[in-house]
Amino acid sequence: MFRLQDRVALVTGASRGIGEAVARALAEAGASVALAARDTGKLAAVKAGIEAAGGVAFEVALDVADPAQVKAGFRQTLERFGRLDILVNNAGITRDGLSLRMKPEDWESVLRTNLTGAHLCVQQAIPPMLRQRWGRIINISSVVAEMGNAGQANYIASKAGLIGLTKALATELASRNITVNAVAPGFVATAMTESLPEKAAEQLASRIPLGRMGQPADVAAAVLFLATEEAGYITGHVLDVNGGIYMA
Repeated sequence: MFRLQDRVALVTGASRGIGEAVARALAEAGASVALAARDTGKLAAVKAGIEAAGGVAFEVALDVADPAQVKAGFRQTLERFGRLDILVNNAGITRDGLSLRMKPEDWESVLRTNLTGAHLCVQQAIPPMLRQRWGRIINISSVVAEMGNAGQANYIASKAGLIGLTKALATELASRNITVNAVAPGFVATAMTESLPEKAAEQLASRIPLGRMGQPADVAAAVLFLATEEAGYITGHVLDVNGGIYMA
């Protein structure tokens, strides 16, 4: 239904989980996808999978916390494809702990990657989108940014910051036909949640009205929609993909 033929997307954190699912979904819809992440070994496998399915993908070694790497990665993407239409800010890390005992470096590293890194990517994506007078920026936030969670003050601050960044950018860029939205996943079955004990996972699922953990593909479908022409009148919005565990 939704097609992205001739569009170029860059997805950060594309080596696994939600980022990988998003990259595959965009490629299946016809976009050429720059796969950005620190782990180039895993990126190679994602690229091979996309190409085996008939898609187009390009690996970019990129640590979003490093401004020089961000600039280089976007430059490589523009050199390879000649344009950039869609940016998905998905890269993120956790350094959980209660605020009382949180180390300054754990606070700084999470904010630097999850929030500052997203802004660095946005700054590189805006110029080509302005020239084209078309763009889609999609930030991956989290349900905990809306409902809170003990032991994750740094992570929650970064993801809540992404929601604020989304609304500010949406206001700044709307006149140039560039939309900026956020997707807030709930509890999704990824490497971050696989470490949960079975009983804890069952208890968590029991709190979700739909009765199950989310899958990366659930989030990817939401991102795909927001990246399309059909979503062109949606901007500054936070799309919750959480099984009903939080209803604003």
